[in-house]
Amino acid sequence: AALEPGIAGRTAFTLRVQTGCAEACAYCIIPTTRGRPRTVPPDGVLAEVDRVAAAGFKEIALTGVHLGSYGRDLAPRMSLLDLLHDLADCSHDVLFRLSSLEPMDCSPGIVDLVATSNRFAQHFHLPLQHASNRMLAVMRRPYTIEQYSVLVDRIRERMPDASIGSDIIVGFPGETDEDFEQLASYLARSPLTHVHVFPYSDRPGTAAFLMGAKVNGSVVRERSRRVRDTGQRLSGAFRDS
Repeated sequence: AALEPGIAGRTAFTLRVQTGCAEACAYCIIPTTRGRPRTVPPDGVLAEVDRVAAAGFKEIALTGVHLGSYGRDLAPRMSLLDLLHDLADCSHDVLFRLSSLEPMDCSPGIVDLVATSNRFAQHFHLPLQHASNRMLAVMRRPYTIEQYSVLVDRIRERMPDASIGSDIIVGFPGETDEDFEQLASYLARSPLTHVHVFPYSDRPGTAAFLMGAKVNGSVVRERSRRVRDTGQRLSGAFRDS
Protein backbone atom coordinates (compact mmCIF):
# COMPACT_ATOMS: atom_id res chain seq x y z
CA ALA A 1 0.00 0.00 0.00
CA ALA A 2 1.11 3.57 -0.63
CA LEU A 3 2.39 5.52 2.36
CA GLU A 4 1.17 9.11 2.51
CA PRO A 5 2.38 10.87 5.66
CA GLY A 6 1.25 14.25 4.41
CA ILE A 7 -2.46 13.36 4.63
CA ALA A 8 -2.48 13.41 8.43
CA GLY A 9 0.61 15.55 8.90
CA ARG A 10 2.58 12.61 10.29
CA THR A 11 6.35 12.38 9.99
CA ALA A 12 7.00 9.24 12.08
CA PHE A 13 6.44 5.62 11.09
CA THR A 14 6.31 2.58 13.38
CA LEU A 15 8.20 -0.37 11.91
CA ARG A 16 7.73 -3.77 13.51
CA VAL A 17 10.91 -5.82 13.10
CA GLN A 18 10.09 -8.65 15.51
CA THR A 19 7.16 -10.38 17.18
CA GLY A 20 6.60 -13.10 19.76
CA CYS A 21 8.28 -13.67 23.11
CA ALA A 22 9.80 -16.59 25.03
CA GLU A 23 10.31 -14.86 28.39
CA ALA A 24 8.51 -16.15 31.48
CA CYS A 25 7.37 -12.99 33.29
CA ALA A 26 4.79 -14.07 35.87
CA TYR A 27 2.22 -11.39 34.98
CA CYS A 28 2.29 -11.70 31.17
CA ILE A 29 0.12 -13.73 28.81
CA ILE A 30 1.90 -12.62 25.60
CA PRO A 31 4.10 -15.73 25.14
CA THR A 32 0.89 -17.80 25.01
CA THR A 33 -0.96 -15.47 22.64
CA ARG A 34 1.88 -14.35 20.34
CA GLY A 35 4.05 -17.47 20.23
CA ARG A 36 7.82 -17.84 19.93
CA PRO A 37 10.02 -14.93 18.85
CA ARG A 38 10.10 -14.34 15.10
CA THR A 39 12.38 -11.86 13.36
CA VAL A 40 12.04 -9.88 10.13
CA PRO A 41 15.36 -10.56 8.31
CA PRO A 42 17.60 -7.51 7.92
CA ASP A 43 17.10 -7.38 4.14
CA GLY A 44 13.35 -7.12 4.74
CA VAL A 45 13.83 -4.38 7.34
CA LEU A 46 16.10 -2.37 5.04
CA ALA A 47 13.66 -2.74 2.14
CA GLU A 48 10.86 -1.40 4.32
CA VAL A 49 13.09 1.50 5.40
CA ASP A 50 13.63 2.29 1.70
CA ARG A 51 9.86 2.32 1.15
CA VAL A 52 9.08 4.41 4.21
CA ALA A 53 11.83 6.96 3.52
CA ALA A 54 10.71 7.30 -0.10
CA ALA A 55 7.21 8.12 1.16
CA GLY A 56 8.62 11.10 3.05
CA PHE A 57 8.69 9.90 6.63
CA LYS A 58 11.47 11.48 8.70
CA GLU A 59 11.47 9.20 11.72
CA ILE A 60 11.14 5.43 12.07
CA ALA A 61 10.39 3.83 15.42
CA LEU A 62 11.63 0.24 15.65
CA THR A 63 9.27 -1.96 17.60
CA GLY A 64 8.66 -5.59 18.55
CA VAL A 65 6.97 -7.69 21.20
CA HIS A 66 10.46 -8.52 22.52
CA LEU A 67 12.63 -6.18 20.48
CA GLY A 68 15.85 -7.17 22.23
CA SER A 69 15.53 -10.76 20.99
CA TYR A 70 15.88 -9.57 17.39
CA GLY A 71 17.86 -11.99 15.25
CA ARG A 72 18.22 -14.85 17.72
CA ASP A 73 15.98 -17.06 15.56
CA LEU A 74 17.84 -16.34 12.32
CA ALA A 75 20.49 -18.53 10.70
CA PRO A 76 23.12 -17.31 11.00
CA ARG A 77 22.13 -15.78 14.32
CA MET A 78 22.43 -12.02 14.65
CA SER A 79 21.59 -9.37 17.25
CA LEU A 80 19.66 -6.15 17.53
CA LEU A 81 22.97 -4.30 17.61
CA ASP A 82 23.87 -5.82 14.23
CA LEU A 83 20.62 -4.46 12.79
CA LEU A 84 21.20 -1.03 14.32
CA HIS A 85 24.65 -0.84 12.72
CA ASP A 86 23.05 -1.67 9.34
CA LEU A 87 20.49 1.09 9.86
CA ALA A 88 23.14 3.59 10.95
CA ASP A 89 24.89 3.01 7.63
CA CYS A 90 21.82 3.45 5.43
CA SER A 91 21.75 6.46 3.11
CA HIS A 92 18.30 7.82 3.94
CA ASP A 93 17.78 11.05 5.88
CA VAL A 94 15.69 9.47 8.63
CA LEU A 95 16.01 9.30 12.41
CA PHE A 96 15.58 5.92 14.09
CA ARG A 97 14.04 5.54 17.53
CA LEU A 98 14.06 2.43 19.72
CA SER A 99 10.76 1.48 21.30
CA SER A 100 10.51 -0.51 24.54
CA LEU A 101 13.66 -2.52 25.20
CA GLU A 102 14.08 -4.96 28.09
CA PRO A 103 16.90 -3.90 30.45
CA MET A 104 18.85 -7.16 30.02
CA ASP A 105 18.86 -6.58 26.23
CA CYS A 106 20.16 -3.01 26.32
CA SER A 107 23.84 -3.81 25.85
CA PRO A 108 26.76 -1.40 26.27
CA GLY A 109 27.16 -1.55 22.49
CA ILE A 110 23.60 -0.31 21.94
CA VAL A 111 24.10 2.53 24.44
CA ASP A 112 27.37 3.53 22.80
CA LEU A 113 25.88 3.48 19.29
CA VAL A 114 22.91 5.65 20.25
CA ALA A 115 25.25 8.02 22.09
CA THR A 116 27.64 8.47 19.16
CA SER A 117 25.46 8.20 16.05
CA ASN A 118 23.25 11.05 14.86
CA ARG A 119 20.96 8.47 13.21
CA PHE A 120 19.30 7.52 16.52
CA ALA A 121 17.10 9.50 18.87
CA GLN A 122 18.59 9.65 22.34
CA HIS A 123 15.56 7.93 23.77
CA PHE A 124 15.25 4.72 25.77
CA HIS A 125 12.22 3.00 27.25
CA LEU A 126 13.45 0.37 29.71
CA PRO A 127 10.71 -1.37 31.74
CA LEU A 128 11.81 -1.76 35.35
CA GLN A 129 8.52 -3.09 36.83
CA HIS A 130 9.88 -2.95 40.40
CA ALA A 131 12.87 -1.85 42.46
CA SER A 132 12.64 -4.58 45.11
CA ASN A 133 14.82 -7.54 44.17
CA ARG A 134 12.42 -9.80 46.00
CA MET A 135 9.54 -8.61 43.83
CA LEU A 136 11.62 -8.81 40.65
CA ALA A 137 12.33 -12.46 41.45
CA VAL A 138 8.63 -13.17 42.09
CA MET A 139 7.78 -11.44 38.82
CA ARG A 140 10.45 -13.59 37.10
CA ARG A 141 12.35 -10.60 35.79
CA PRO A 142 15.96 -11.61 34.89
CA TYR A 143 17.87 -8.69 36.43
CA THR A 144 18.32 -6.89 39.74
CA ILE A 145 17.71 -3.28 40.68
CA GLU A 146 21.48 -2.87 40.96
CA GLN A 147 21.95 -3.97 37.35
CA TYR A 148 19.13 -1.71 36.17
CA SER A 149 20.54 1.24 38.08
CA VAL A 150 23.99 0.79 36.53
CA LEU A 151 22.40 0.74 33.07
CA VAL A 152 20.32 3.91 33.37
CA ASP A 153 23.10 5.75 35.21
CA ARG A 154 25.45 4.91 32.35
CA ILE A 155 22.94 6.18 29.79
CA ARG A 156 22.58 9.44 31.70
CA GLU A 157 26.36 9.79 31.96
CA ARG A 158 26.83 9.22 28.21
CA MET A 159 23.77 11.25 27.18
CA PRO A 160 22.92 14.01 29.68
CA ASP A 161 19.82 15.04 27.68
CA ALA A 162 18.49 11.55 26.89
CA SER A 163 14.87 10.63 27.55
CA ILE A 164 14.71 7.49 29.72
CA GLY A 165 11.26 6.05 30.37
CA SER A 166 10.09 3.03 32.30
CA ASP A 167 7.09 0.86 33.20
CA ILE A 168 6.18 0.10 36.81
CA ILE A 169 3.75 -2.47 38.23
CA VAL A 170 2.25 -1.51 41.58
CA GLY A 171 0.44 -3.91 43.88
CA PHE A 172 1.81 -7.17 42.49
CA PRO A 173 0.81 -10.17 44.67
CA GLY A 174 2.90 -10.25 47.82
CA GLU A 175 4.13 -6.64 47.56
CA THR A 176 4.74 -5.42 51.11
CA ASP A 177 5.06 -1.90 52.44
CA GLU A 178 8.83 -2.43 52.56
CA ASP A 179 8.91 -3.56 48.91
CA PHE A 180 6.91 -0.53 47.85
CA GLU A 181 9.09 1.89 49.80
CA GLN A 182 12.15 0.47 48.03
CA LEU A 183 10.40 1.22 44.75
CA ALA A 184 9.34 4.72 45.77
CA SER A 185 12.81 5.55 47.09
CA TYR A 186 14.58 4.42 43.94
CA LEU A 187 12.24 6.26 41.58
CA ALA A 188 12.63 9.52 43.48
CA ARG A 189 16.41 9.51 43.02
CA SER A 190 16.56 7.84 39.59
CA PRO A 191 17.54 9.51 36.29
CA LEU A 192 14.24 8.43 34.70
CA THR A 193 12.31 11.10 32.81
CA HIS A 194 8.86 9.50 32.55
CA VAL A 195 7.10 6.55 34.16
CA HIS A 196 4.09 4.50 33.08
CA VAL A 197 2.29 3.11 36.13
CA PHE A 198 0.25 -0.09 35.92
CA PRO A 199 -1.83 -1.11 38.96
CA TYR A 200 -1.67 -4.90 39.05
CA SER A 201 -4.76 -6.76 37.86
CA ASP A 202 -5.21 -10.52 37.46
CA ARG A 203 -4.83 -12.05 34.00
CA PRO A 204 -6.16 -15.63 33.77
CA GLY A 205 -3.53 -17.98 32.40
CA THR A 206 -0.57 -16.22 34.01
CA ALA A 207 1.48 -17.50 36.93
CA ALA A 208 0.56 -14.40 38.94
CA PHE A 209 -3.14 -15.23 38.64
CA LEU A 210 -2.61 -18.26 40.89
CA MET A 211 -0.52 -16.42 43.48
CA GLY A 212 -1.94 -15.65 46.89
CA ALA A 213 -1.30 -12.56 49.02
CA LYS A 214 -3.18 -10.22 46.71
CA VAL A 215 -2.81 -6.56 47.72
CA ASN A 216 -5.95 -4.71 48.81
CA GLY A 217 -7.40 -2.49 46.10
CA SER A 218 -7.32 0.69 48.17
CA VAL A 219 -3.63 0.09 48.93
CA VAL A 220 -2.89 -0.45 45.24
CA ARG A 221 -4.64 2.80 44.34
CA GLU A 222 -2.71 4.80 46.94
CA ARG A 223 0.61 3.30 45.89
CA SER A 224 -0.22 4.03 42.25
CA ARG A 225 -0.99 7.65 43.12
CA ARG A 226 2.37 8.06 44.87
CA VAL A 227 4.28 6.63 41.92
CA ARG A 228 2.35 8.80 39.45
CA ASP A 229 3.15 11.88 41.54
CA THR A 230 6.84 10.97 41.47
CA GLY A 231 6.63 10.39 37.73
CA GLN A 232 5.13 13.84 37.21
CA ARG A 233 7.97 15.39 39.19
CA LEU A 234 10.55 13.52 37.13
CA SER A 235 8.88 14.58 33.87
CA GLY A 236 8.63 18.18 35.01
CA ALA A 237 12.30 18.31 35.96
CA PHE A 238 13.25 16.82 32.57
CA ARG A 239 11.17 19.35 30.64
CA ASP A 240 12.57 22.23 32.69
CA SER A 241 16.11 21.07 32.02
